[in-house]
Amino acid sequence: MPQPERLLESTPLYERIKSHIVTQIESGTWLVSQRIPSENELVRLLGASRMTVNRALRELTNAGYLERVQGVGTFVAPHRAHTHPLQIRSIAEEIQGRGHEHSARVVAHDSQKASSKLAESFNSRVGTTVFHSLIVHLENGVPIQLEDRFVNPAVAPQYLDWNFHLETPHAYLIRVAPLQDVEHIVQAAMPDPQARRLLEMPAEEPCLVVRRRTWRRGVVASVATLSHPGSRFDLRGRFHP
Repeated sequence: MPQPERLLESTPLYERIKSHIVTQIESGTWLVSQRIPSENELVRLLGASRMTVNRALRELTNAGYLERVQGVGTFVAPHRAHTHPLQIRSIAEEIQGRGHEHSARVVAHDSQKASSKLAESFNSRVGTTVFHSLIVHLENGVPIQLEDRFVNPAVAPQYLDWNFHLETPHAYLIRVAPLQDVEHIVQAAMPDPQARRLLEMPAEEPCLVVRRRTWRRGVVASVATLSHPGSRFDLRGRFHP
């Protein structure tokens, strides 16, 4: 069995094992309903502790990739379609869907060392290198969203080379590393001075903030904070329970 693919050097071993297992499934090496190697076999083959392997298998089972049958073994789970009440679309698509013009101002496009809070979000260590972009999205020339995004270099290694005047980070990431899981937190918040200036907001106006974290192959792919002027944006949707 090949060794787990290389991710961030500081990515925990259980996350690398998860990524390796998901790769085996997505590539068709391990088929639906096929029994995968036992915990003991994975411990020996991957050079990890039983506790580490158990955690990886447990989390992949919870995520729907695997099924564990007591006393029998662990199997590749049948593929399932997942839906989310919040539709994940590029801000450019939303604006163009209204018949309006989208444009972008790239404020920052660089690499940074992860703070303790950011490292926790990525399940990595403090000081790990992450890619970063700060972009103002405009609708007919009016600022409508400030996108502050951090990206795992292992998921999108060419992220810093891309021109985000031509394609949004969301559209780029969907193309090069399609997301598999999404976490949303939506809240009202007062913007900091930089966000207020970039969004051209009056002094007392709050923002509608969407905090979004995405996963690819069992590892965190990106962490984004999407801030919108409260008077220019609302979040609405329709779905059937």
